[in-house]
Amino acid sequence: MNPAADSLSHILYVSHLAPQCNATVVPRILQTARRHNAAHGITGLLVFDGQMFCQLLEGPASEVAPLMARIRQDARHVHLQTLYEGEPTVRHFEAFSMGYAQAEDEEPLHALAQHQGTAALHALQALLPQLDVEH
Repeated sequence: MNPAADSLSHILYVSHLAPQCNATVVPRILQTARRHNAAHGITGLLVFDGQMFCQLLEGPASEVAPLMARIRQDARHVHLQTLYEGEPTVRHFEAFSMGYAQAEDEEPLHALAQHQGTAALHALQALLPQLDVEH
């Protein structure tokens, strides 16, 4: 087995709810994500503001990469933009197969989307105290 394939991987992205969808898709996304992620060693957080998604995925690179490929093909969202990819030494959301938080307005995620790399990750971490995260 390739050691790099087992390294911890983080991917942070933003996307927009597809025009043909509405917020009722979010519970189905969470249900599927939680089941899949628990079975594949993936943890993370999904934040949704009614129009925009922000998601941090963390887990084995061999699991996160194919999941990200499926997410890119998901018709429920558009304009996916990867903000950060890295190989951290620790997980930020180890307790969540997929944590979820609803942002009160659109400004925080739009501001976060203006960042790239570690600045985007820091912007997400700065946003967390303002969110009520559920497991």
